[in-house]
Amino acid sequence: MAKAAILEKPGEGLVIGDIELADPAPHEVLIDTKACGLCHSDLHFIDGAYPHALPCVPGHEAAGVVRAVGSEVRTVKPGDHVVSCLSAFCGQCEFCVTGRMALCLGAGTRRAKGADPRLARADGTPVAQMLNLSALSEQMLIHENACVAIDKEMPLDRAAVIGCAVTTGAGTIFNACNVTPGETVLVVGCGGVGLATINAAKIAGAGKVIAADPLPEKRELAKVLGATHTVDALADDAAKQIIEISGGGVDWGIEAVGRQASADLAVASLKRGGTAVILGMMPLDCKVGLGAMDLLGGKKLMGAIMGMNHFPVDLPRLVDFYMRGLLDLDTIIAERISLDEVNEGFDKMRAGSHARSVVMFD
Repeated sequence: MAKAAILEKPGEGLVIGDIELADPAPHEVLIDTKACGLCHSDLHFIDGAYPHALPCVPGHEAAGVVRAVGSEVRTVKPGDHVVSCLSAFCGQCEFCVTGRMALCLGAGTRRAKGADPRLARADGTPVAQMLNLSALSEQMLIHENACVAIDKEMPLDRAAVIGCAVTTGAGTIFNACNVTPGETVLVVGCGGVGLATINAAKIAGAGKVIAADPLPEKRELAKVLGATHTVDALADDAAKQIIEISGGGVDWGIEAVGRQASADLAVASLKRGGTAVILGMMPLDCKVGLGAMDLLGGKKLMGAIMGMNHFPVDLPRLVDFYMRGLLDLDTIIAERISLDEVNEGFDKMRAGSHARSVVMFD
């Protein structure tokens, strides 16, 4: 039995209640959750912008300690400190074997039809598992290919935010964009993902790192994390300012919010041959496009789900970056709260004024 935050009806917040977790199947891992970051992706489901089977337990940015493993698990063992990742990979599909693990649909990482659900209420009613994880719970039961062991010296609250925000932001810079030192990077939106993107751009040696956000306090955070210039994203001439700062447009325009206007700004700020990268979960009716002159100028547009990560390799490296003082995770975390305060944490996210809230267990 574990205490969890349960989504019963979109728009009505989360309810704290008890769930039962099944015994680990051969390739599953039972984890005592120690920390879980609150991510805007959760909010899309909680508020009903994206559909999901209900009831369910949200949460997907987590770190914890392995309690038990299934009979076939070889990658982690009880006592290991782990970070989870929502892009579980099967290792056998076209995407996995061509190095695009983040695109794996992970059929082999889900429970077979007819098997007992991973999560259920005390009366046996199944509880859906969000994004393969359901991390806003005292325990997680996940496939072994949805977690990776990390250095036990790494603080678990900081490790948790690597699981989504930093994997997405840093992965975009290092994997999807493969930023070359000296290139110009624009990041639109300075929440957890945007701040991590800015920090990674600095580590990669970007020449200019321009942060665009409507809130002055977020722009100040961006400077701490490595932005060389900041722009009010809602200014009428925001794109013009960015083009002037960058000397003709940016190499990489990275959208890290999930809004039409911010995606349009990323596209409008590109130089000839530049690429816009959309990270945010856009409203389902949104479309982002390139005009005829953009295409004639060799501009490109792409998505980079979860930073196109290779998380069993990337996550330990990102932990090492933190331990060596390169990656600034302390600035990204705005507050640490209890599970009982989870709805207040999401309210602060809706207000948009600060970075990551992290739920601490124990």
